[in-house]
Amino acid sequence: MARHSRQSRESAGDGPDDGYGPGAGAGRTAAPSRTAPGQERGPSHRWWVLGVIGLAQLMVVLDATIVNIALPSAQQDLGFSDGNRQWVVTAYALAFGSLLLLGGRIADLVGRRVVFLIGLVGFAVASAIGGAAPSFEILVLARALQGMFGALLAPAALSLLTTTFTVPKERAKAFGIYGAIAGAGGAVGLLLGGVLTEYLNWRWCLYVNLIFAFVAFVGGWRLLTAGAPVDRPKLDIPGTLLVSAGLFCIVFGFSNAETHPWSSVQTWGFLLAGALLLVAFAWWQTRAAHPLLPMRVVLDRDRGASFLAMFISGGGMFGVFLFLTYYLQKSLSYSPVSTGLAFIPMVVVMIVTSVTTTNVLVPRFGAKPIVPLGMGLAAAAMVWLTTLNLSSSYFAHVLPPLICLGLGLGMVFATAMNLATAGVAARDAGVASAMVNTSQQVGGSIGTALLNTLATSAATSYLVGRKPTPAAVAQAQLESYSTAYWWSAGFFALGMLITVILYRRGAPRPHRTDEPEPARA
Repeated sequence: MARHSRQSRESAGDGPDDGYGPGAGAGRTAAPSRTAPGQERGPSHRWWVLGVIGLAQLMVVLDATIVNIALPSAQQDLGFSDGNRQWVVTAYALAFGSLLLLGGRIADLVGRRVVFLIGLVGFAVASAIGGAAPSFEILVLARALQGMFGALLAPAALSLLTTTFTVPKERAKAFGIYGAIAGAGGAVGLLLGGVLTEYLNWRWCLYVNLIFAFVAFVGGWRLLTAGAPVDRPKLDIPGTLLVSAGLFCIVFGFSNAETHPWSSVQTWGFLLAGALLLVAFAWWQTRAAHPLLPMRVVLDRDRGASFLAMFISGGGMFGVFLFLTYYLQKSLSYSPVSTGLAFIPMVVVMIVTSVTTTNVLVPRFGAKPIVPLGMGLAAAAMVWLTTLNLSSSYFAHVLPPLICLGLGLGMVFATAMNLATAGVAARDAGVASAMVNTSQQVGGSIGTALLNTLATSAATSYLVGRKPTPAAVAQAQLESYSTAYWWSAGFFALGMLITVILYRRGAPRPHRTDEPEPARA
């Protein structure tokens, strides 16, 4: 009876490990007090919690792209090379992606409110260091620290959302908004980065995080209640070391491919080591007494398809933001603000599509037709972008593929995030949420590194045997962008095939979020 009562409270979003409460000063009340006035206040506070979580997620996601638009200015100020510029982006994604599973498990172990607040403070401090960076090395170090604290913050935020919104209709609406933030955050970062770079300084692209973090910290402190998890998992140290090292080697190997040939041991050696470490991690998870990533989290078909969808779309999306930004600024001579504004229609379409998809389309048709269709639209948008040239105009040539991309990503992100965390037991909410972010960020870091390598190689190949005149250099840049778009189209086409095969037919089946513990002797 006691266990049933505790599970009932957790399913209502007020369990001891959900981090959500009616207010800063309100403690846990007896069950009768939650039936009348408390229930009227509860939904209101849940949506305020969504606002705090959404703001924190926006800060984490936009930081993956806000620096992109400031890169030309930062590169000129600090004097680093084209070959090194990707490390300003990759250092963040590398630390973020390789430590997310650990961050998710720490949230399950310590408590999501505490980890959420620590992540906010650490992220703000790292941003201040990056904004004041006197050299390229300090800037990259600060970006890595941002990624490290983001790895604590992001899974704690998503698991708070998962355990707060358990009613299907409210959950669909909340995840529609959250998915739109996660998908559109990159484009918002481009706009904000443009405004800050043009009217202030590129360093404000990092300083602005102090404002986001302060507002989210105050809101989290007042709205989220403390409390250690009831079912406290133990930390899987060997699994943590294996997966963190494996993900690091994979991304580092792809990043090295730009400055070292594929035949170099510094490229294929890291890739091979990363693959072997991840295989060893998967093997260990089937035998560990307290696995970092329990197989029950990833073996569900819909959930596994959602993780793969986030991985593939992250790889295609982050790479495109980088190259389209350089195309608009370098090839079409857009200002940073104009470049950011160019992405706004895509953001609006993505938000509308995300909310409509999760509230109307997925409950009726299921994820199987929705996510593959979104992948297909994104692939078509990438192919469309390959037609851009030095005489292209925004409304006739750039805007239509951006609208198409917004439709596709809106269908993918909100749906995949919802299904990736649906039905997960409270004890696994942190690690399941971490897998969503891991999939997107590792996909983004691999995609950025791989696409940057391929694009650079394409530009170099074009200039072989040609005089490096301004016209030839400009055309070489177009060849590099086109190469990146074609590969991104291939990523999305692969995602369409995988999600068609893996997702179940029909509307999502109802899941229990309070599934019982495995039987023990």
